[in-house]
Amino acid sequence: MGFKENLLRKIEIDRIAAKILASIGPPDSELKMDKEAVRRLLEMSPYRHQKERDLDLYIFDPEGAKSKILVLDNELPLYRTTPEDVGLRRSPTLKEMISIRNALKILNDADVKMSKKEKSVEVLKNDCIGLLDLSFGTSDIEGIAQDGIKSLERGYVDGVLEALLLLCEILGFTPVPGSIKPGHHEIIGKLEKNEKGGYVLGPAVMYNKMDNSLKMVSGGISGAGAKILDALKAVSSGDEKADMEGSAVFHHLAGKVEIRHLP
Repeated sequence: MGFKENLLRKIEIDRIAAKILASIGPPDSELKMDKEAVRRLLEMSPYRHQKERDLDLYIFDPEGAKSKILVLDNELPLYRTTPEDVGLRRSPTLKEMISIRNALKILNDADVKMSKKEKSVEVLKNDCIGLLDLSFGTSDIEGIAQDGIKSLERGYVDGVLEALLLLCEILGFTPVPGSIKPGHHEIIGKLEKNEKGGYVLGPAVMYNKMDNSLKMVSGGISGAGAKILDALKAVSSGDEKADMEGSAVFHHLAGKVEIRHLP
């Protein structure tokens, strides 16, 4: 796959990982981990499936390192040991539990367990991303910008959004929460909390899916959520002038990208 396809894959990996993390509750919670989302992430990973006893194990054998073994259950433990040892510790027989040596292993797996839950999701996500070549050159960035400009000229909403998503991913922009976003808009930018509990937003890209208008504000907009929303509405309506509009936004975003390897 080329850079664009690999970056879209990375964005999808991040999205699925975030969904899994959102499904993990505290120890006393009735929430169950989203195993279907975990399976989708595993399909993008270098882990191979192996059935051991009644356990679903996923094994990654990186070159020059010990195997990682992920158990697909609500704890999502990640081990560095053998499948047989995981089987003994996670699903022992009565005969095995009688052995003092085995009992000690079953009761305490700290010697082989790397992580569980959130930390295991992070390891899995990084192993998925590790398969992708995310190096890029000037032509890759210019190509994404031109795709966005052509989509904007044709009024192709999905094409505009994809190009914005890719460029903003590279620049470290994030989607703005719906509570401070005018209707029919997608807004991506640098958003931080200020000391007073409000926000500081900027730069930010605003795309109105209804009228196919693209605008950008470069300076910081600060204040409570309602103030940010009013400021964005004013820019959207034209009551306040945007710093740039239309295809100039794509040229500006592309020009801000440093040619490097995306982590």
